[in-house]
Amino acid sequence: MEQRPLGNSGLLVSEFAFGTMTFGGTGTLAAVGSTGLAEAERIVSRCIEAGITLFDTADVYSAGLSEELLGKALRARRRQVLIATKVFGRMGDRAHDVGLSRQHIVEACEASLKRLGTDHIDLYQAHSFDSLTPVEETLRAFDDLIRAGKVRYIGCSNHGGWQLMKALAAADAGGLTRYVSQQIYYSAYDRDVEWDLVPLGLDQGVGMLVYSPLAMGLLSGRYRRDAPAPADSRATLIRVPQDRDRARLFDLVDVLAEIADGRGVSVAQVALNWARQRPGVSSLLIGARDERQLEDNLAAATWVLSPEEMARIDIESAQASPYPYWHQQFRSSERNPYYRSMRAPKPRGEEA
Repeated sequence: MEQRPLGNSGLLVSEFAFGTMTFGGTGTLAAVGSTGLAEAERIVSRCIEAGITLFDTADVYSAGLSEELLGKALRARRRQVLIATKVFGRMGDRAHDVGLSRQHIVEACEASLKRLGTDHIDLYQAHSFDSLTPVEETLRAFDDLIRAGKVRYIGCSNHGGWQLMKALAAADAGGLTRYVSQQIYYSAYDRDVEWDLVPLGLDQGVGMLVYSPLAMGLLSGRYRRDAPAPADSRATLIRVPQDRDRARLFDLVDVLAEIADGRGVSVAQVALNWARQRPGVSSLLIGARDERQLEDNLAAATWVLSPEEMARIDIESAQASPYPYWHQQFRSSERNPYYRSMRAPKPRGEEA
């Protein structure tokens, strides 16, 4: 499996990473699966065998149980892989059991290290933006953890473009460690990040770790026109916004399915292949409820879409341009090439 640089850092990550949000038990905080230890060990072993070197988790996944299971599943293989985890979400009833204050970051890091059974975290990520804490305080806390040897690199997740740029500028001004990555929600169905976060990542050398490249399962092939939505899907469990254009979703799935049928692969593999070839993407986070699903996702790393197939998906999945980007495309495309290159040549209903 290809190993790609994580942004401008010296860290290499596998083009597919494994996300352990399904490790743990239902009914607990941020739980969307019930993978126990025995199955977690089998999944981790298969991932390592396939060349995956990055495993992603978070303290809030199953209220810490995901981290515990990942640590136990890795055991002696810990040095073969990179562990990424996150801090922000509420982990207790006290005032400082949430957010990105120094108080919470330091305590949360110690707790994650203990649950993971390791002496360091390879990539520690701010799980969201904290508008109540000065970004300099957050970055200084991360920097101190790096200097103490408890964290190797830092990244962010679920940040807006101005929020990430503010953090990068503050790090540069204060001589603090920069975020080397951003973990973002990105798929052929949800391409909003292409207007701010993707160009920002390319410009600033911030690697992109893509989560939900199947749009919470909407591009898995299980959602089809005139068929009921599967009750156990991640999109249903997490209740992501579903008030968007369903006709556009089904038109896109039809195209993915046609390409999949022609290649003899699954719809999910086509969607994953589109995402892995997007500009600036360092790694795709794949997940699996079982080993069958894992094998299908891993198979997506063994082939690539043709330029013609990529262009066809680009056209079908294009979204309307928000201001000021539609203006830059229409009036200033010669001086702003990023946006046009990441979108279809002529999105439906939009003047090129």
